Amino acid sequence: MSRIHATAIVETGAKIDANVEIGPYAVIGPHVEIGEGTTIGAHAVITGHTRIGKRNRIFQFVSLGEQPQDKKYAGEPTRLEIGDDNTIREFCTFNTGTVQDQGITRVGNGNWVMAYVHIAHDCVVGNHTILANNATLGGHVEIGDYAILGGLTAVHQFCKIGAHVITGGGTIVFKDIPPFVMASGAPAQPHGLNSEGLKRRGFSPETLATLKRAYKTLYRESLTLQEALEKLDAETAPEVAQLTAFLRSAERGIIR
Repeated sequence: MSRIHATAIVETGAKIDANVEIGPYAVIGPHVEIGEGTTIGAHAVITGHTRIGKRNRIFQFVSLGEQPQDKKYAGEPTRLEIGDDNTIREFCTFNTGTVQDQGITRVGNGNWVMAYVHIAHDCVVGNHTILANNATLGGHVEIGDYAILGGLTAVHQFCKIGAHVITGGGTIVFKDIPPFVMASGAPAQPHGLNSEGLKRRGFSPETLATLKRAYKTLYRESLTLQEALEKLDAETAPEVAQLTAFLRSAERGIIR
C-alpha cells in the first residue's frame, strides 16, 4: 500500500500507485500521476498535469509541474512528463510546456539531476544525463542522451546539446553543441572530443579514432560548416552519421 505521511496533502483526482512513498508536508495536485516505487520527499510540491514514472527518487523541496515562466502562458492544460529511474535532488524546478511548442516538457529515464536545477517549459531531456548543481535550461532546450552539464551551466532557450556532450562548470551556452564534444567557457567553446566519457561507455578504440577524425574535420581544418559536412558524409560510421544529422538540424548554429 502507499506510504503517505499524515501531513501530506494529496488532492482528489491524483493517481498514486499503491507502492509510492510521500513524505511530510508534500503537496500533490489533482492532475498528477505517480508510478510504482517512486518516493517523494518532504515539502515537495507536484502540481499541474504531471505524469511521473516508476522508481524515481524525488527529494525534499522540489517543485514539479508548476506553470511555465512564460508571459504568453494563459492557463492552458500543458504537461510535464518524467520517465523512470530518475534522481531529482533538492530545490529542483521543472515547469510544464506551452502551446507555442508541443505543450509538454519531457524528462526521460535514468537521469541524475542535482540540487537547484531548473528545467524550463518545453524542454526535452533524454536518458542517462547528469545535470550538476544549478544547471539551468531555458525554454525549448533539448539535451541528448548521456550528456553531462557541469555546475552552473546555463543554456539559452532553443539550444540543443548533443548526446555524450560534457560541459565545464559555469559554461554559458548560446549555440548548439554537437554530440561527443567537450565544451566550456562563456560563451561556450569546443575543447576536444569527450574521449574519457566515451571510453567509460564502451566505445571501441576504432570508433574513438573515427570520431577524433570527425572532430578534426569539423574544428581543426578551417573548413566552412558545409565543407566539413561534405567531407564527413564520406564516413560510414553510425556515430558520424549521428553527428552530421545533428549539424544539419542545428537552427542556432554550433559552437566553433
